[in-house]
Amino acid sequence: MSKKNLLGYSQAELEKFFLEINEPSFRAKQLLKWVHQKGELDFDKMSNFNKKLISKMKEVATLVTPKVEKVLQSEDGTKKYLINLSSGSSIEMVRIPENKRITLCISSQAGCALQCTFCATGAQGFEKNLSPDEIVGQLWLANFYDRKDPPITNVVFMGMGEPLLNFEPVISSASIMRNEFAYFLSKKRITISTSGLIPQINKLASRTDVSLAVSLHAPDNALRDIIVPINRIYPIDSLLNACKNYLSIQKDGRFLTIEYILINEINDSLEHAKSLSKILAELTCKINLIPFNPFEGCEYARSKDENIELFKSYLLKKGFTVTVRSTRGGDIDGACGQLVGNLKKTTQVKKITSRKFVA
Repeated sequence: MSKKNLLGYSQAELEKFFLEINEPSFRAKQLLKWVHQKGELDFDKMSNFNKKLISKMKEVATLVTPKVEKVLQSEDGTKKYLINLSSGSSIEMVRIPENKRITLCISSQAGCALQCTFCATGAQGFEKNLSPDEIVGQLWLANFYDRKDPPITNVVFMGMGEPLLNFEPVISSASIMRNEFAYFLSKKRITISTSGLIPQINKLASRTDVSLAVSLHAPDNALRDIIVPINRIYPIDSLLNACKNYLSIQKDGRFLTIEYILINEINDSLEHAKSLSKILAELTCKINLIPFNPFEGCEYARSKDENIELFKSYLLKKGFTVTVRSTRGGDIDGACGQLVGNLKKTTQVKKITSRKFVA
C-alpha cells in the first residue's frame, strides 16, 4: 500500500490522520508548522516528535514535493520553474517580485481543456488535474527551494489550467495557504482566476473567501465565443450575473477583478472599450488590462501602446479602477498566457460544445 503524502493535507485531514494512528490531534498544528513555515520534510528532524511517533509516521506517510527540473531567471527578476510531476508531465510556475510584493503564479492542471485562443497552455490539450500536494508543493518550492529568496506574499491561480475545473483540490490548497499554522496568507492575497464556469462560481463563495478574477477578454458574445470558447456554454450575461451573486454572498465590500487581454485589432478598439464599460457598469470590479504575450503558433499580436492607453483612458473616464499589467518574464516565456510545461501524453480534449463540461 502506498504511503500517504501529507504535504497536501489540510489541518482537518491531518487531525484525522493523527487520531487514526492513536496520536493527539494537536500534532496536526505541529506538522503544519514544520512543513509549511520551517520548510522541513524530514520526520527525523522534527524535534518535538518522539521516536515512537516518528516511527509510526514513517510506516504510513511521507512528505514529497514535485521536483524542480529547471529554473529560468528573467532580466526583470522573474523566475520560471519547470516542475516534474510523478505522472511524467511537467508544469510551470512563475515567481514575480515587485516592490514589497512577491507573487507566485501557480498551476492547477497539467495542460488545459478550455482552448482559449490567446493561451499557449490551451494549445497543448489536457492531461490531468493536480492533486493538493502538487498544488501546495509549488508554494513550498517557491519558499524553500532556494532559501535565499524572500517568502511569497501573494498567490494567484493563473498558471496552467482552469482552477475551477479542479475545484476540490484548489479549494483545499487555498485553505492550507490561508491556515495560520501554515502560510497564513490573507484572503486578499490569494486569487483564483476562472474563464467563467458558472456552476463553480455559484458554489465558490460558500467554500472560500479568497479573491476572484474572471478572464473576460471580450465585451460581446460573438467575439468571446472565439477568444474564450467556454462562452458558448456560459455566455457573458449569465457569467456577470454569477459574479454579482458571488459578491453579494461575500458581503464584505470586496470587488471582482476583470481580466482583459488586449490583442491588436481583435478586441482593443475604442468601440470595444465602450462596450466593455456598458456591460460592467453594474458590477463592482476593477479591470486589469493585459497586453497579449506572443507564443509560437499563434498569429495574435500585442496591442499598440497608443491603443492600450486609449482603452485605459476611456475606462478611467467612466469611473473604473484600471491597471495595465506589466509584462514580466517575457524573455523566458514566463508571461501571462505563455506557460506550456511538458505533457507526457495529451489526452483528448473535451468538446467545448458539451453541456456536461463541469468539474
